Amino acid sequence: MDEQELVRQIQEGDEMAFAKIVNIYKDKIVNYLYQFIGDYQRAVDLSQETFMRVYFKANKYKPIAPFSSWIYAIASNLAKTEMKRTQKAPTVSLDDLHNSYSSGAFSENPVETGLTRNIRQSLNLLHPRYRIPVILKDMEGFSLEEIAQILKRPIGTIKARISRGRKYLRRELENVLDEEDKDLEKKENSYGRT
Repeated sequence: MDEQELVRQIQEGDEMAFAKIVNIYKDKIVNYLYQFIGDYQRAVDLSQETFMRVYFKANKYKPIAPFSSWIYAIASNLAKTEMKRTQKAPTVSLDDLHNSYSSGAFSENPVETGLTRNIRQSLNLLHPRYRIPVILKDMEGFSLEEIAQILKRPIGTIKARISRGRKYLRRELENVLDEEDKDLEKKENSYGRT
């Protein structure tokens, strides 16, 4: 059964069709949101919100574009809103902080290698204008046409943003690697002195 048929069934209230859509997209959407915002638990929460919107707004879906474009557009909009919200009011309750430390919640994120951490940190430094198209193209595997549909921008704009985003990302990763090389050099030099 194709996705268009599943959406038609969701529009008729079929919860099994909705469960199939969730199974198809849950890991992809969580991964995309995690790449976008860098917080695994928040990515899971936003993915749940994405699926809630898919379910309750299924009647607004028009089959002129692939379903994947529609669901990624919803996830992108939620992530952008989240980024704006957290930049405006970055507050943390001391109770939440204490509970997170005592429950070990900080260790629940997926294990990251040094390279993965460097890429994630470098991606987080990119403006969302460049970060979103780069993630959609290079990590999620969408075509330029699909990205243009998701972001509602012309293909030329998407190409330019991917190119610039990759250039900024490359520059930032080179800076990170240079810093790591300098740190390694300092450590090697300090071992030689006794």
